[in-house]
Amino acid sequence: MRMYDIIKKKRDDGVLEYQEIKYFIDGYVEGNIPDYQAAAFLMAVFIRGMSPRETVMLTQCIRESGEQISLSAIPGIKVDKHSTGGVGDKTSIVLAPLVAAAGIPVAKMSGRGLGHTGGTIDKLESIPGFKAELTSEKFISSIRTIGVAITGQTGNIAPGDKKLYALRDVTATIDNISLIASSIMSKKLAGGADRILLDVKVGSGAFMKEFKDAIHLARTMVHIGNSSGKRTIAVISDMSQPLGYAVGNALEVREAIDTVKGEGPEDFYELCRELGAVMLMLGEKAKDLVQGRQMIDEIIYSGRAAEKIKEFIGNQGGDPDVLEYPDSILPKAKEQVVVKADKGGYILSLDAEKIGIGAMLLGAGRSKKEDVIDPAVGIMMNKKAGMPVKNGEAVATLHINNKENLEQAVELVRSAVTVAEGPVQKPVLIKEIVE
Repeated sequence: MRMYDIIKKKRDDGVLEYQEIKYFIDGYVEGNIPDYQAAAFLMAVFIRGMSPRETVMLTQCIRESGEQISLSAIPGIKVDKHSTGGVGDKTSIVLAPLVAAAGIPVAKMSGRGLGHTGGTIDKLESIPGFKAELTSEKFISSIRTIGVAITGQTGNIAPGDKKLYALRDVTATIDNISLIASSIMSKKLAGGADRILLDVKVGSGAFMKEFKDAIHLARTMVHIGNSSGKRTIAVISDMSQPLGYAVGNALEVREAIDTVKGEGPEDFYELCRELGAVMLMLGEKAKDLVQGRQMIDEIIYSGRAAEKIKEFIGNQGGDPDVLEYPDSILPKAKEQVVVKADKGGYILSLDAEKIGIGAMLLGAGRSKKEDVIDPAVGIMMNKKAGMPVKNGEAVATLHINNKENLEQAVELVRSAVTVAEGPVQKPVLIKEIVE
């Protein structure tokens, strides 16, 4: 078997077999296939596409390129959740302990933020003492004892994806559904959960800007999961504006704490409720979405969710008193700068991408992997789409520790806000559920 022949076959729109794809992935990971041939193969895939069967096989080969975690020692149906990334998306911080409180083990590997989207690990690490890098033994024992653990992604999981992604990033081959789906799902399948929930974001702050692309990605990933023996459901949710009001690590943790107490923003609570209901269905605790939503409400308003998140934070070294005293425990920025509306009316839109970039410029995110995050800084939105606003009224508050990029961040946030004269409808949060 030669890599030349595999490239030529895909270039000529041929359909690859499992052994051909495995030859490529294994050879590239081991260093036997050079970057120039791998780049040629990726471009052939980008232009010609892959069939659903080829995409499943590619995902399986990438998954098999590294460690595959076994959760068989943990009783019950293990459910994992993945978001394709957005602005103000602190959902996992609420969902993992919330679903664990219902008796479903949640074993979650999460990433760090890059660009205008935040990362769950960075947010949790803004809690003093919280340790996100767990050994495999600690990860498993935590799930066995308290039902939940969130850890950073190990470099041993799907190393083929890490190497391929770095090459895709510099060869203009990122935006291909088969390559995106196999990248995400190879890591989810290697994580060992029995069932998978996917939160596929769509809108200005998401990777997928258009609904047609989001639903294509969702259907592809659901097909991969189900074809691999893992029941998978995708929820397509809006990311045209930030989720909730908080954008920035400690600010988002505070909002997540409010939400597990039943005091969070309406849109964020709605998303957590819907995703939680789907996870309860996947874990066979709820027979349908209606029962699942009712159970989520009961878990939150009974205080069980708050108790579980407190237990989860303490188990991973964080200060559990953050639930009662977030203002004194979470890091705070030195200054606040208010951005005001330049006319009255109704908020038509809040461009999530611009707001996310603004928060990144303040130090809440990374423009490159080696950047150091400031957990205290970020942006608190004062308004949501559909709300009335007066001329000169605050639309956002920037929490800052230095003024290096302040002027640019203020301008981005100001330009993100569009005001209409008459009343407007707020965006529909849940677009579609894909099974």
